[in-house]
Amino acid sequence: MDEKDRYYNHLLFRMEQLLYHELSDCASWKTELIGTDFIQLQDIQGKNEQEIIDACIARLKAAGLVKDITYSISGKGILLKLKINGCPHMLKEKLLRESGIKPYSCLATNMILDQLIEKLGYATTYVADLHVDEASGECEVRAAIYATPD
Repeated sequence: MDEKDRYYNHLLFRMEQLLYHELSDCASWKTELIGTDFIQLQDIQGKNEQEIIDACIARLKAAGLVKDITYSISGKGILLKLKINGCPHMLKEKLLRESGIKPYSCLATNMILDQLIEKLGYATTYVADLHVDEASGECEVRAAIYATPD
């Protein structure tokens, strides 16, 4: 990690730390739009969840924002599980944990969830759980995705 990346990770850490101390467990709801400006400029195309998610992953990888993301959808189509490898924000997550705050915001996930809402008209999405494994450099995210009823 170069000095510029370290600098940006420390900025993100401090902002998330301050927001968490202000809003506690409600902070994660306030950070769902962070990162979405980038993906909205990428002309993501797709007609279903798999096409949208695959297109988002391809753009994130091409931009160097992740090394890889694998995913599955289960729970009657409501549970989206993501495994993110090579995220440049791992230092931010480590700093949060060391300060006593469980990491709660994943920018790559925010981007994918945003595109499910924007492109497929989903009613709502949210991050239900974020587990950071510093040793492996991977994050596992469980997100709820709710298609708009017909």
